Amino acid sequence: MTSQVKPHMKPWLTEAVLTEVMHERRRQHKKWGEQNHPSGTGPDVEIVVSEGHRQPAWIADKNAKVYTDVAAKDGTLTWRHILLEEVFEALAEDDPAALRTELQQVAAVAVAWMECLDREGKKA
Repeated sequence: MTSQVKPHMKPWLTEAVLTEVMHERRRQHKKWGEQNHPSGTGPDVEIVVSEGHRQPAWIADKNAKVYTDVAAKDGTLTWRHILLEEVFEALAEDDPAALRTELQQVAAVAVAWMECLDREGKKA
């Protein structure tokens, strides 16, 4: 399999975005230190969803924050909580600049989760 860059892909842009994610990851590390949480994933993990129930993204964002805060307080915080909170924050944004910032945070949390897996020796 040959790795070819499609004409429409701009590697310099990808590198610039990944550099921003790295800076966000450093900012998070400075604020929170090394984070080690259970993943909170798996085929038997129950996810709270409500079939047929719709709500504005800003409400889903607030609910995700509440779930994350409760999990943090009762000692059950997982990476799933943290990542979903960041994703819902992004989904609630309609300003492109704010959305971009939230997406940087989503990517940086995903990187932090991967780092945690690597520290635990669960690297693929």
